[in-house]
Amino acid sequence: MAATKYIFVTGGVTSSLGKGIISSSLAKLLQARGYSVTIQKLDPYINVDPGTLNPYEHGECYVTDDGAETDLDLGHYERFLGVPTSQSNNVTTGRIYQSVINKERKGDYLGKTVQVIPHITDEIKRRILLLGKKHSYDFVITEIGGTVGDIESLPYIETVRQLRWELGEKNSLVIHLTLVPYLAASGELKTKPTQHSVKNLLENGVQPDILILRTERTLNKDIRKKVALFCNVDLPSVIESIDVTTIYEVPLLMQKEKLDETALKKLNLPISNPPKLTPWKNFVDKLKNPSKDVSIALVGKYVELVDSYKSIIESLTHAGALNSAKIVLHCIHSETINEGNVDKILSGHTGIIVAPGFGDRGIEGKILAVKYARENKIPYLGICLGMQCAVIEYARNILGLKDAHSTEMTRTTNNPVIDLMEEQKGVTEKGGTMRLGAYPCDVKKSSLVFKAYGEEHIRERHRHRYEFNNEYLKEFESAGFLASGVNPDSKLVEIMEMKNHPWFVGVQFHPEYRSSVLKPHPLFVSFVEAALLKKESN
Repeated sequence: MAATKYIFVTGGVTSSLGKGIISSSLAKLLQARGYSVTIQKLDPYINVDPGTLNPYEHGECYVTDDGAETDLDLGHYERFLGVPTSQSNNVTTGRIYQSVINKERKGDYLGKTVQVIPHITDEIKRRILLLGKKHSYDFVITEIGGTVGDIESLPYIETVRQLRWELGEKNSLVIHLTLVPYLAASGELKTKPTQHSVKNLLENGVQPDILILRTERTLNKDIRKKVALFCNVDLPSVIESIDVTTIYEVPLLMQKEKLDETALKKLNLPISNPPKLTPWKNFVDKLKNPSKDVSIALVGKYVELVDSYKSIIESLTHAGALNSAKIVLHCIHSETINEGNVDKILSGHTGIIVAPGFGDRGIEGKILAVKYARENKIPYLGICLGMQCAVIEYARNILGLKDAHSTEMTRTTNNPVIDLMEEQKGVTEKGGTMRLGAYPCDVKKSSLVFKAYGEEHIRERHRHRYEFNNEYLKEFESAGFLASGVNPDSKLVEIMEMKNHPWFVGVQFHPEYRSSVLKPHPLFVSFVEAALLKKESN
């Protein structure tokens, strides 16, 4: 295949229809046919990246190998494709305008008036095309965030219009995802919102090639014909996306609806190689037909919005399927945990995860959850702040350092077992200033985590400012709390585990960012195994 083909995915009617899942599903089908594919997210908000956004506002902030703080949809892309993304895969309006303004300040536009068209749209085009040229992908799928009709999305839709003209019909494709709501009162599926959504697109000069209709009820042929007629697409290009029990069924559903075949035909490409999806089907089968279950408590402070912990939840799903187990997950707000109720809240769970986070809100509840897991020999996984809470709890209750804390929470503590990294002490800006991206870690062969990984040298992704204070390392290790993973360059402690406990591990990095459907993360797999053993022993 010579030229890179560009597929644009837009959304209408309402947000949160699943453009990221549809994009990932189509990418998976094309990948399973032997094509190289990447997916890009264009976000209309003016923040430079989601790194400074409250998780309640935007869900999880996903981190790539090269240290980009990105939209959580990039997590879906990686989990489905098993291919790392990068800074280039997530573009925001803030980044676009920042780049254009910087060029204007340097005089790159030679005194011209800088406008949305052509300067902003040219910069968006450059970012889209760069991804294809840089890595020679067969397909670049670009998901346009937001909903058609939003003011914020207009420059992106205009960019799609221009690119369609520049690339030609056989090198580009527009897929529009909309909702067909069911009105219970009249017992009807209504296509009018889809018609209006497509009309909105047409007003901006973009004709969709394929329509994907989200629905909770099966679409009959008459409804499909009506949509095809009123929205000016051929009948095979009206595709049903009915609600399913797991997002991992969507590629199989899209294959059944022939989304990949339709796309390839429209791009004048052969459809001779059927997609090889046997491992994926096996995963979905194990996910839907578990032979056992295990109860896991996820203790965090953003639990009202489950998207705040999206990658952790999906990593547990992957590990559960590999262990033929259903994960019965209970998200527990750390602010609700106190000395009087910790036993009542956490009893019955055979695995406890303390989630990442920032700030002191709910911190004591997290520390109590750590203590409960330690004392009751419950398998424990502490991620980032979850590791730091384990360190604080151990220092207070085993080492006898009663005021031990992190300087993030208490700057005046006499025992800063968790402290700010030296290079962070002069930093005042928040955005993109943490230890971000993939760093090496050497794992001790005698450790529990070595059994999980099966290798001594690993790379994991980070997103934090505070670290274990090495001044206390000897004291911890002499009391049975071991540094089993260390950064070979900085000597920073990356993994700590507890002796005389069935499974107790704290990691400074975020293992959830590296788990995918066909390659579940070994730490989550080992943690779920330990939780199942705990359940059996009970």
